[in-house]
Amino acid sequence: MSPHTLRAYSKDLEAAYTFFAKNNLTQIKDFNIRNIRSYLSVENNSQIKRNTMLRKISSLRSFAKFLETRGLIKLNPFKLFDAPKREKLLPKFLTEEEASNLMEAQPSKLHALRNKAILELLYSSGLRRSELTNLNICDINFQQGYAKVLGKGSKERLVPITDIAIESIQNYLLTRPKYLPADPLFLSSYQRRISGEGIRQIIKQSAINTKLARRITPHSLRHSFATHLLSNGCDLKTLQEMLGHKSLSATQVYTHVSLERIKNVYNHSHPKSKIGGQK
Repeated sequence: MSPHTLRAYSKDLEAAYTFFAKNNLTQIKDFNIRNIRSYLSVENNSQIKRNTMLRKISSLRSFAKFLETRGLIKLNPFKLFDAPKREKLLPKFLTEEEASNLMEAQPSKLHALRNKAILELLYSSGLRRSELTNLNICDINFQQGYAKVLGKGSKERLVPITDIAIESIQNYLLTRPKYLPADPLFLSSYQRRISGEGIRQIIKQSAINTKLARRITPHSLRHSFATHLLSNGCDLKTLQEMLGHKSLSATQVYTHVSLERIKNVYNHSHPKSKIGGQK
C-alpha cells in the first residue's frame, strides 16, 4: 500500500482504539459486530463523508482479517457486515486553458524552475503525488521521453512524458550543483527529497498565482491529464495503463466527464443531428 494509505489506516485504527478503550471494551471478545457498529455509529454522527466512512470500515476489516489469520478470533465480525456503497464522485479537473495557465504560474525566481518542472511532469504523466516524490533522476529517460514509475502494489510502469516536461526537468537540474543518477529527482528547500506535502503546497500556491477560484490538488492534475487525453481521442485501455489502474472500471469514471467529446462525435456522426445532416 502507499504511504498515504498506511497513514490513513493507522489513523483510523487509532480512532477505533480510543473508542474501545474509552468504553472499557479491552478484551478480544469485545471486537464484535455489535461494538463495531456502535463505534461506526458514533463516527457517522460526526457527519464525515461517506467515502471516509468506507475507508474506516476497510481499515477495521483489514484488522479483523489480521486477527483471524493469526487465530486470535474465531469468527470474523465483518462476515456479518454489509458496508454501504461507495459514493461515486466525478473527478474535478482543470480546463485545458487553466492547465496551461497553471504551468506558467511561477512569478518568483526562488525554486521557479523546480516548481515548473513538477507541474509539467504531473500534467504530462498523470502521476500520483507519492509516485512523483519517489522518482530518482535515473527514472527519467531523457532521450526517449518516459518515466519509470513505481506505483501501487510496487508495480512498475513506463509513462510517456512531453518534450516540454523533459526540457523543464533538464533546466531545473542545471540549477543543482552536482548530483548522481540515483539521487532524488526533486529536492526540498532543505536539499532533501521533496515530500508529498511540499508538492501540495507548490500546487496550491501556483493556483493562487493563477487566480484560480477553486481548490487545486496534485490529484486535480492527474484528473486533468486523464480527462484531456480521453477528450482528445485516447482509448480507455491505454489510459488505464498510463494511470496505473488495476482495473478498467477505475478508469471508466473519466468517460462521464468527457461528454463534450461524445457530443461532438455524435453531432458530426449522426445523420439526423444538426451538424451531421450538413455532410
